[in-house]
Amino acid sequence: MSDVIRKFTRNVPHWRPRVTPVDLATATPEQLDALKVTPSNTKVSEYVLTLAHDVESLAVRSPLFNAIMYDTGGLSRAERELGALGASMVNHCVYCAAVHAMRHAQIEKSTEVTNRLFRDGADAELEPRDRAIFDFAVALSECPSQAGPDHVAALQEAGLDAAEVLDLILSAALFGWANRLMHVLGDPVRQETAMG
Repeated sequence: MSDVIRKFTRNVPHWRPRVTPVDLATATPEQLDALKVTPSNTKVSEYVLTLAHDVESLAVRSPLFNAIMYDTGGLSRAERELGALGASMVNHCVYCAAVHAMRHAQIEKSTEVTNRLFRDGADAELEPRDRAIFDFAVALSECPSQAGPDHVAALQEAGLDAAEVLDLILSAALFGWANRLMHVLGDPVRQETAMG
């Protein structure tokens, strides 16, 4: 597919599902109930409508997603986005990488970190705390057993406490799973192709 995007950027592409999403007009009461809670409590995306084919999983997935990515306390929102970005880059999920890079830049009010990562890759020059967070998310995503004691020690040395380390593990692991769902269920495509 020539219109499938393969380059990392903060410009969020359209996601084209391979499985027909549930139509809200004909959704079952169970599907509508599961769709009441959306990731980030925003509009219902084609991706979530696709996941609505499995009501039981979606009913658990969305509250879990919101708790991991948006609950207060622990790791900052921007740092959770950085963990999700690291996982998405390893998994070559262009859509998720764009979403989380954009959110990181919005929260930080700066594109510096994501510019460096997209320009220079995993070896980009980062502040020590960002470096430890990104390296941990990458190691966990490449192979869970690679994220070992040295990575945890680097996180602690960078100032993360136990709750922040757990939040990082959860955000990176969540996107290991989410990236795989997105890859199988659809493709990131250029807006102009998707729209017309």
